[in-house]
Amino acid sequence: MKKIALYSFLIALFFAPIYLFAQEEPKDTLALAENKFEDSFFESLKQKGMENYDKAIESLEKCQTLQPENGVVYFELGKNYLSQKKYNEAYDNFEKATKIDPKNRWAWVGMYDVCYDTHDYNQAINIVQKLVEFKADYREDLVSLYMNTQQFDKALDLINELNETVGKSDKRELYKAQILQDAKYQGAEKANLISKIKQFPKEESNYISLIFLYSKSNQEDKALEVAQKLEKEIPTSDWAQVSLFKFHLNNNDGVKAVNAMNIVLASEKIDNKLKHRILNEFLIFTKNNPQFDKDLDHAIGYFSKDKEVKVAKEIGKFYQSKKDWSRAIHYYEMHIKATNDDMETLLLLMQAYTENFQFDVLETASEEQMQLFPSQPQLYYYNGLANNQLKNYKKAIASLESGIDFIIDDPNLEINFNLQLGEAYNGLGDFKKKDTYFVKANSLIEKQKLQHK
Repeated sequence: MKKIALYSFLIALFFAPIYLFAQEEPKDTLALAENKFEDSFFESLKQKGMENYDKAIESLEKCQTLQPENGVVYFELGKNYLSQKKYNEAYDNFEKATKIDPKNRWAWVGMYDVCYDTHDYNQAINIVQKLVEFKADYREDLVSLYMNTQQFDKALDLINELNETVGKSDKRELYKAQILQDAKYQGAEKANLISKIKQFPKEESNYISLIFLYSKSNQEDKALEVAQKLEKEIPTSDWAQVSLFKFHLNNNDGVKAVNAMNIVLASEKIDNKLKHRILNEFLIFTKNNPQFDKDLDHAIGYFSKDKEVKVAKEIGKFYQSKKDWSRAIHYYEMHIKATNDDMETLLLLMQAYTENFQFDVLETASEEQMQLFPSQPQLYYYNGLANNQLKNYKKAIASLESGIDFIIDDPNLEINFNLQLGEAYNGLGDFKKKDTYFVKANSLIEKQKLQHK
């Protein structure tokens, strides 16, 4: 809720003429009383300015004795008590000011300030409803007060009214989303949106909101109807394709789903989170429908500038988790073409080559990467493993012996190095060295077991 600052006012307008209250008294007596009032009043303003609120109140009480029906005195008393956080006294004096002068908006604001500070939101609603008569902007405060008092039906009605009359605001849209989390308010909002669509058939946002509500309540058929109506009324609408994509995917119509997906992914109107969700849904679909792999590759291109999520890499991980090594390799290679210094992906790719028995490719790829990253021991390991499988035992030994010195605090990798060296010497018929490395590997394994006990 926004707090509305109190503006200055012309004191002279509030001073009740002395003559109205004491017409029978001599003029010099009236003048003396008037001077006493003014002196006390301005003394109260001075003391308030110095934050001497008790002294300001003393001066105002003198004014009150001289002019008991002067609303400005009660208003000033209210402000001083509010500054002291004496809320009951502040409210009472603001209220007296409104009874003397019901059109004194700032006295009503004072009462609102008290209610706001004391969290008496129900009473605040009554006061703000009065303030709306002075200024329509207070309806924004009313929305927040309805939210605070959980009068969500009234809040929703007022939000829709304000959206239509003054335009949407982020704050109100946030409130609306909060209200519509509760299914019991969704029916009224659906009816409201249906009415607006009939009234304004070219307003895209109403269709989008209605599609969202139907989808949220698992009314996919109705969501599709709205999407189709949107596509008919606004053929250029990208949002219509979001629902149509899901419909086509559910119907196993890959061709139409691809067309809808490409429109969505190319759209600048649709945020990246939604695009990622659509791509993920298509990825799951493609896993069982490999004839659409090329369409998935094309879709990845829309995310080439995405710095937060490396889409090709994540798809590679997805397929690796499914042990679909060929597809994992394809997407890792796609990612590495764009980012050659991603060591994590390089090692994932090496492992995928290994699992897919592509030892000739593994040997070449690891050799190339060893030139680029000469201190990465994992690359030497994969090169040694590949050469062992290709029976290039001497090359395997050369790589493994070069790389083992780069291992730092990685016992598992050290074990694997020793096992591969044992395999290489076994291939060469040097069984003594084979046993040396296998014994060393077993010793490291036993040491790890003891550490984990």
